[in-house]
Amino acid sequence: MPERKSNLLIPAVGAAVVIAGSVAAYIYFKGPSGDSSGALGSAKLVPSTALMATYVTTDPQAWAKLQQFGTPETQKLIAKGLEDFNEDFFSKSDISYEKDIKPWVGGVMFAVLPPNPTKLAQSNKPSTEPNSATKVQPEPNVLMVVGIKDKLNALNFANKWKGQKGVKIQESDYKGEKITETTENGRLTYSVVINNNHLVLAPEKQAVEKAIDTFKGQPSFANQEGANTILTARSDVKNTLAQVYIPDYGGMIQQLIAASPQARELPPQSLAQLKQVKSLVARVGIDDQGVRLKAIANLDPQLNKFEYQTTPANIVKQLPSDTFALITGNGISRSWSTLVEQSKDYPEFNQIIQQVRGQLKFVNIDLDKDVFGWMDQEFAFGTIPSNQGMLASVGFGGALIFETSDRQTAEATLSKLDNLAKTQRINISQRNIGGKDVTEWQIPRQGALLSHGWLDKNTVFLAIGGSVAEAMATSNSPKLDSSDTFKAVTGSLQKPNAGYFYLDMEKTVSLLNSFVAKRQPIPSEANTILNSIRGFGVTATSPDKSTSQLEMLLALKPKTTK
Repeated sequence: MPERKSNLLIPAVGAAVVIAGSVAAYIYFKGPSGDSSGALGSAKLVPSTALMATYVTTDPQAWAKLQQFGTPETQKLIAKGLEDFNEDFFSKSDISYEKDIKPWVGGVMFAVLPPNPTKLAQSNKPSTEPNSATKVQPEPNVLMVVGIKDKLNALNFANKWKGQKGVKIQESDYKGEKITETTENGRLTYSVVINNNHLVLAPEKQAVEKAIDTFKGQPSFANQEGANTILTARSDVKNTLAQVYIPDYGGMIQQLIAASPQARELPPQSLAQLKQVKSLVARVGIDDQGVRLKAIANLDPQLNKFEYQTTPANIVKQLPSDTFALITGNGISRSWSTLVEQSKDYPEFNQIIQQVRGQLKFVNIDLDKDVFGWMDQEFAFGTIPSNQGMLASVGFGGALIFETSDRQTAEATLSKLDNLAKTQRINISQRNIGGKDVTEWQIPRQGALLSHGWLDKNTVFLAIGGSVAEAMATSNSPKLDSSDTFKAVTGSLQKPNAGYFYLDMEKTVSLLNSFVAKRQPIPSEANTILNSIRGFGVTATSPDKSTSQLEMLLALKPKTTK
């Protein structure tokens, strides 16, 4: 069995033998399962010092929602993957995941605990390998809590697992609880059944002992400020599959970096940035559009310097309907000012800004005023298919659109850029497209390199490639906001918002297969999965200075029979 798969198997299966407990528990195993599959019940067994916890449901109704998506090829690939999982993990036994494990496993919580001080000290010592100065990377200190939803099936599995070849078991007592040490293929796992409702397991005995301490009355993860509310709150994501809780985001990053021998110590300025985020909760679920993730960050309003502003998304109407990738937003000038202000705390970054400012001054361009100063309203960066002119070799071009309240400065900046291009022997020409005057930078025998023009009195565009400029300036052609794929991917995202990231997966895969994959074709399995995805959309909102929300949708194609 490969090492990677063994790492996954041991915590999930090997230590499950502890469920057997004693035959005397048989009568109790017939009883109700209680709060064995709930996130809150699992969190009550996780020490309060946990850096983060992830809860994954095993509710078949939630997972079954995935069956409404995918092509027959995708469904066959997933079925084959499950078969391979079972064959690889249980090739040397008569254990079956579907028959022996699935019936009794309830919800599963994975918790990351602070690094074990002893293991951390060992990892900071140089390797004993000859001619090696590298440090040993410590394994994550992970604790797993598995809900037991069917005690009889759990007992049957435990007894069956005991009889497998290569499995060795030792038992010890800790505060009246029986800890089982399971050795399988040379790897150790420690586990304990708590209150006959949960199986707790970890690769380190100390982690299991801490879970027992928590069960006996020590503070738990559920006692963290706001954790109880989050763990019991009704989810705003349908058919929730997984939930992630990080009670102290900055503290978690600090401890994880401290535990990594290769990581550089964070400067005080970076730590201050991390402390902007107090806590984080994220949920993943499945609805009629596909797989959706929603994350909510609790911010420190005193440290949060970025000003949130919603976008009307009118700029989407300026892009052609075949735009396959897009980023929109609002107020680049404000974001730039905030970034410049914060750069004062980062000497290296501030030096880069000063260098760019100095270089642009040589060509009479003010970075703050001429480049970013007039970009004060909505903007969009889009990629558009094109197989003409200089874009024929890559298959796509780009477009940048900016709404501005300062057209005069924008026109002056573009004029400076045109004059600069002339000094590089680039031909500057004018032409009319769809009634709009467009300036083009022409490369001999290759066509237009870059074009720019005004779509209306407040909206300017810059296009890479002549065909892209034509698509932008032609007002009577279909626009992105009328695209069925764009509406399917972004239509259900929260509004108003700060803008979108959008990707049309079908067009992207087609482009990859036509151009990028000529030298090295995309593996058929990857192609099958990609062809089942319709698109990907992301947006962000911020109802107040202390809250930031992120929403992502992986839009999947409906199930087909052909």
